[in-house]
Amino acid sequence: LCNCSSVGSAGVSECNRTTGQCRCLAGYAGLRCESCAHGFYPEQGTQRCQPCACSPTGSSSAQCDHSGKCQCKVGVTALKCDQCSDGYYRFNETTCEPCQCNNHSQTCNSSTGTCLNCQENTEGDHCELCKEGFYRSTHPAHACQRCPCSTVASTGTCRIQPGDTVPRCDRCRTGYTGLNCNQCDKGYYNSDSICMRCWCNGNVDPARSPSVCRPDSGECIGCLYHTAGFHCERCEEGYTRDPEGNNCTRREPTPGPETREFTTSAPNATKATSFSTAVLNSTLSPTTLQTIFPVSSSDNSTSAFADVSWTQFNIIILTVIIIVVVLLMGFVGAVYMYREYQNRKLNAPFWTIELKEDNISFSSYHDSIPNADVSGLLEDDGNEVAPNGQLTLTTPMHNYKA
Repeated sequence: LCNCSSVGSAGVSECNRTTGQCRCLAGYAGLRCESCAHGFYPEQGTQRCQPCACSPTGSSSAQCDHSGKCQCKVGVTALKCDQCSDGYYRFNETTCEPCQCNNHSQTCNSSTGTCLNCQENTEGDHCELCKEGFYRSTHPAHACQRCPCSTVASTGTCRIQPGDTVPRCDRCRTGYTGLNCNQCDKGYYNSDSICMRCWCNGNVDPARSPSVCRPDSGECIGCLYHTAGFHCERCEEGYTRDPEGNNCTRREPTPGPETREFTTSAPNATKATSFSTAVLNSTLSPTTLQTIFPVSSSDNSTSAFADVSWTQFNIIILTVIIIVVVLLMGFVGAVYMYREYQNRKLNAPFWTIELKEDNISFSSYHDSIPNADVSGLLEDDGNEVAPNGQLTLTTPMHNYKA
């Protein structure tokens, strides 16, 4: 009997009458067609032989195991060896190419080769770039380090220029400068590690004073237009704000109460001209005086006179007068107190008693005690003679002995 496999042969009784070889179907082999041929594997449950269908490019053999898995080349995976493994890409006619990620990633897109999940602060198709805010250092080689640039003072990005060993911030924000944007630029000052613009009310010239204000405190430097103050916000002494409130102009001189004479002499002059200070303060300014009385540059006294601030002069004179008046008042008060003291000492109350043969007389100074009443002392009934011969004067309140 042929006894051919009912599954793998063309017929159970169809075989070679000499050798007994059954006529097998595709994918079957054996004398009775009971096993799977090369490149086929038995399907579990049915025992039918299925083709391995291994990729001729990715597999190393057409044979597969009982589960149908093919034997893949290096870098190739999947059941039929038709896909690239992790770390490989571009499945081609020969094999898969390894990913080019500069050792910063283990995987890439299997089709394009773009690296996935770049590590160590890198990015790019092949993890060849440092992320924003990092720079590529030489120690260790090709490692990305964080930029020493504050995002407040700069864009946060940096790079190492050729020949440099330390990074330089790409771009500082407005008001900051320096290698790492950690210094305040001209026209700004440091306020709690933040660079603030100098506030000088437009009364400074950056061309003449590049710093504009002190970098540590913000105090304005070189106030112009006769201004002064921490922020050049007020006028200098002797100047006042104009009605528009924009500029500082020289204050008009104020008339003073005192009168002094100033003598201005010109070259070859034989007479001196005297002017009242009150008249000068009310009518003429120092500039006008110079115009009326021209003098040579060698006359230092006249130049000083032209530069005198009449308001300051009047204040000084008034202060001197007040001090003199206070001193005089103190002197007069001291004299008055001294004389009062002497009068009280000389006008102290006292009594004089005159003893005569027949009577006793009293006299008193009523100047010292204006309301003194001596009537009681003159009464005869109040007088007694003591046993020791002394005369006793008796009053309702006191006894006087003589």
